[in-house]
Amino acid sequence: MKLLKLLYRRDTAAPIYALTFASVAGAALVLTRVLWTHNLRYGFLVWNLLLAWLPLVFAMLARELDQRGERRNWRFVSLAAAWLLFFPNAPYIFTDVVHLLYSFSQHFWVDLSLILLFALTGLVLGFVSLYFMQAVVARMLGRVTGWLFVAGVAGLGSFGAYLGRFLRFNSWDVLAKPLALYRGIGTSVVNPGQHSSGIAFIALFATFLFLAYVMLYALTHLPKPLPLEQTTRTPQAASA
Repeated sequence: MKLLKLLYRRDTAAPIYALTFASVAGAALVLTRVLWTHNLRYGFLVWNLLLAWLPLVFAMLARELDQRGERRNWRFVSLAAAWLLFFPNAPYIFTDVVHLLYSFSQHFWVDLSLILLFALTGLVLGFVSLYFMQAVVARMLGRVTGWLFVAGVAGLGSFGAYLGRFLRFNSWDVLAKPLALYRGIGTSVVNPGQHSSGIAFIALFATFLFLAYVMLYALTHLPKPLPLEQTTRTPQAASA
């Protein structure tokens, strides 16, 4: 209950309600597809979207501690680390388009639209969490450092998506399979020539994440529309 109150606070309610609506609508569409095709193939999208919500939850909890002046305790550090660890799950859903390559079916465009809906929702979930964490970093270290933080997270998020899609690791494998994860990363670093496509993916996906975040950030700074009574006033009334 406390978490729900935190998520749906007045100052953050609008984007959270929008993301909740998009998530519920997406889950309903997946259910409709299952009933229509009698196939559970794309049920994984719901699970991936649930994972994409976790960075937002961790970021809002960390933001709450920061606003209470408790950013130097172990809880804040743990939440910030958990946020960074799970952040790649948000943009990762874009890589689920690979499932469309396995077979071209009569539902191709329907499935593509469904995946893109989940991918966009996951991306915005991640960006809202990044916005909160950027604000924390900017308050601590300055605005320039906040944007350097965004660029770094875009790179790490892209690398995390690479680990998930190419090497098939999950966020929790940091604890569940630390040695396997270490060996997988080590092989990629030691033999970059054998993983050139993965390196290209990391660079391009990081660029995509950073530019997409910059554009959405700019949208949040558009001037607010004037009240209706001000826009409908006549020139004579305005000059009076």
